[in-house]
Formats: sequence, structure tokens, C-alpha cells
Amino acid sequence: MKTVLVAEDESAIREFIVINLKRSGYTVLEAADGQEALQIFQASEDQIDVVLLDIMMPEMDGIEVCKEIRKTNSQVGIIILTAKTEEMDKVTGLLVGADDYVTKPFSPAELMARVDAIYRRVDMLHGTRKEESEKITLGEFELNLRSRTLTKNGSPIDLTQVEFQIMEYFFSNPDTALARNDILHHVWGESYYGEEKIVDVNIRRLRMKVEDNPSAPKHLITIWGIGYKWVQ
Repeated sequence: MKTVLVAEDESAIREFIVINLKRSGYTVLEAADGQEALQIFQASEDQIDVVLLDIMMPEMDGIEVCKEIRKTNSQVGIIILTAKTEEMDKVTGLLVGADDYVTKPFSPAELMARVDAIYRRVDMLHGTRKEESEKITLGEFELNLRSRTLTKNGSPIDLTQVEFQIMEYFFSNPDTALARNDILHHVWGESYYGEEKIVDVNIRRLRMKVEDNPSAPKHLITIWGIGYKWVQ
């Protein structure tokens, strides 16, 4: 069952989102504030595939809800809903664990493209793979493509499903400069509506997890004017 939790305090916007999700075959759970959203998620965590979180909500805002969810769950897809003026909130949301954002006002086509893309990744993560365990080892890092996990010197690094896809792309192309646009299309899909800065924010988040000194990275290197490269 494809299930989405929609947390939006404006009833008209929430109804618009719910209608379009149901038309696309999703089961929808609704919350009118952040506290209610977190309670619903905790009660139905195993059934929820994607969470849509409005940034500005009473009781608990979307950023705080995202933080709380990511404390216990790195696999569920999270999309934040923001207004055009909330630029810093977009970045903050991505840094605390959101996979994507949608800027209001948005079209049904844009919304569903984002939700479908996130759902496909989550579904892939939950799917059973029949082949033998596949691993890519680069120095002290090991990426397990079957369990979709990353370890550093044997210690696990907790990744969201988007972060895992980025790392898989880098590990499949070590010591190769990858353009931001190529990373965007590979991870978020050719039909992605958003901006390349979502790549930059996710790279910042990954550096905080994989680098000994994120401010002076040794592995996830910026290639100015192009994008990024994984150095072994």
C-alpha cells in the first residue's frame, strides 16, 4: 500500500494535496499541526512511505517534526512544503534530513512528480533483491548495495535513501568529477523540477557524516565550476 502522511495546517491546501494524492493511487493520512503529524507517524511508521511537511505549522513546525522523524527513521521519504520567501527554511529542512522541497504555490503535476520520485526510492529500498550481496569498497568505506548501507572502518553511517543514492553514484564513479546537473538527474530524475542547490545542501550534509573534518574534506571534494568528486 502506498501511504503518504500530509501535515499542513491550511485546510484548503491540505485538501488540494490529499485529492491529488488519492487520484494517483496513494492512501493518505492527514495532520493539521506538527504535533499531530508526529503522533500519527509514530503510530503508523511501518505503513508510511512519504511524509509531506509544511514548514510553518502550529504546535511544532515542519523542521522540528523532520528532526524527530530522522532520529529514528532514515528510510521514510520526507518532502517539505515552503513559501518562496522561506529560502533559509529550505536549506535548513534539507540539512536536518528532508529529501526534497516543494515551493508554494505548486501545480498538481509538480507535486506528484516529487512524491512519485521519492516513493520509487523508498519502494526500491524496501524491495527484496535476489542477487548476492554486492559491495563497493573504497579505502575505509564500504557501500553495501543489497542492504543499502555504508560503513566507515566497520562502523555504520546512517544515511537517508537520497544520501545513499548520491553515495552510490560517487562510489560507482570514484575519482571522477561529477557535474551538479548529472547528480541531480541521476538521483532526483530527469523530470525533476527543482534547482541544483539541492545537490549542494545534500553534499554538505554528507560531509558532516563521512568526513573526519567536514570543513576540510578529504574524500568529497568540490570541483569548482563543475560539481564534486569522490577521492579515495
